[in-house]
Amino acid sequence: MSNGFFSYPKPLNEPVLNYRAGSNERNEVLATYKNMYSNPVTVPLYIGEEKIVTEKRANMAPPHDHKHVLGTYSLAEKAHIEDAITAALAVKSKWESMSFEHRASIFLKAADLIAGPYRAKINASTMLAQSKNIFQAEIDAACEFADFLRFGVAFAADIYAQQPIQGEGVINRLEYRALEGFVYAITPFNFTAIAGNICAAPALMGNVIVWKPSDHQMLSAKVIMDIFEEAGVPAGVINLVSGDPVLISDIVLAHKNFAGLHFTGSTEVFKNLWTQIGNNLSTYQNYPRVVGETGGKDFIFAHHTADISTVITAITRGGYEYQGQKCSAASRIYLPASIADAIITGVIENIKCFSIGSPEDMNNFITAVIHEKSFDKLVHYIEQAKQDADVEVLAGGSYDKSAGYFVHPTLLKTTNPHYTTMETELFGPVVTVYIYEDSEWETTLELVNTTSEYALTGAIIAQDRVFIENASKKLRHAAGNFYINDKPSGAVVGQQPFGGSRASGTNDKAGSALNLLRWVSPRLIKETLVPATDYRYPCMD
Repeated sequence: MSNGFFSYPKPLNEPVLNYRAGSNERNEVLATYKNMYSNPVTVPLYIGEEKIVTEKRANMAPPHDHKHVLGTYSLAEKAHIEDAITAALAVKSKWESMSFEHRASIFLKAADLIAGPYRAKINASTMLAQSKNIFQAEIDAACEFADFLRFGVAFAADIYAQQPIQGEGVINRLEYRALEGFVYAITPFNFTAIAGNICAAPALMGNVIVWKPSDHQMLSAKVIMDIFEEAGVPAGVINLVSGDPVLISDIVLAHKNFAGLHFTGSTEVFKNLWTQIGNNLSTYQNYPRVVGETGGKDFIFAHHTADISTVITAITRGGYEYQGQKCSAASRIYLPASIADAIITGVIENIKCFSIGSPEDMNNFITAVIHEKSFDKLVHYIEQAKQDADVEVLAGGSYDKSAGYFVHPTLLKTTNPHYTTMETELFGPVVTVYIYEDSEWETTLELVNTTSEYALTGAIIAQDRVFIENASKKLRHAAGNFYINDKPSGAVVGQQPFGGSRASGTNDKAGSALNLLRWVSPRLIKETLVPATDYRYPCMD
């Protein structure tokens, strides 16, 4: 242990830059975007000290310009995955034994690299690979990622400082050990920050990682690895393997040293992985930690006392930002009859004002959905809605994948509160409205609570404080992140720890100490200063 108790900078949320026309940050990110667009890269496997470019590779393309090739990423085979596990375990002892102040310094440096010299690059890669407009890229890849790392260090220091009380003649110490083995990280396409944090959070606590990024996030995944390398993360601590997810998971989850799963992705995949882990329990040396955040069917419930413009903005931003491809996106809306028409009119006017196209044009609020499979799924639901008698297409409903996977933001209105788009997670720019009678708000709240298998985020909008209290209690288990008079998305690290329950995941709250605690195995050390030398107790005289 180092001879000192060290303090760390108080974390503050990274300021969001504006990217106004003519600003330095706008010019820099556009230049970086053009350079990355025009210069294809090859993403290797990162296994220990090796960066392996495989013979078999897959193309990377922008969703908004899917005929253009940004480069290729390597496809791992069985031996590569086994080597990644071996590489992680080879450095485990040295990494977990490193004093915390040095692990902390590495990730604090990574945060400063993200906020500084890598800001344009990580934003541009996210715009290209994941079709985020500049604002969505900035709040994700730059700000949230830096926040995860800075707040993570502060939370970890607080955890280490939590110690038991001392007894007479004894010293009690609590040591927060890394897990015994390696952690398997599986990350989604939609948030660069989540991808980086799912690796960094366990690593900060002394764990070693095998990381499987989304196939549709490989360009920004490479930038993350570049940042970690420059920050000083030792080779082998975070190993990146890409390719067939079933092949990778089968090998990883069959290994006796598998110690934990850190996952964000689909509910179905998470359930299958958990089942696989359960079936392999007799293989492992410990019970693995399973941490996952999955889907959402997130709601906005407006009371008749709600401010109309607040509801309009909450639906517009909450439902359509990043094409609705957030697990927290608002997709089922409950409106009171007395103000429903005014709200719907306002949302439609906003949709008509949306500019749609490449994120290179910073006026565009909407860009493309992530890939053709997502596009086709959304088209299916839109076309079905055009035929069904209990739903009406109020806005949007058009689409085009000739150049990019563009789905026009769509607003549906249904008379059936259990219509499929009120219950099914679509992960796209399709929002469905159900109108209830003002006097039936209590029974409609019950609909909100029971309609979906998910419980990730939700919002209520009202000016009646009695209603706000009643609704908050009624919907206690309907959302892990619950918002009052706001949209149900946009959680900020350090302010709104994020996660949900029911089918939405284990609710271990990314961006908080609660998540970091899952990646340690505490050891209590009791030291007796003057040990007993006789077994007899005083009562035995």
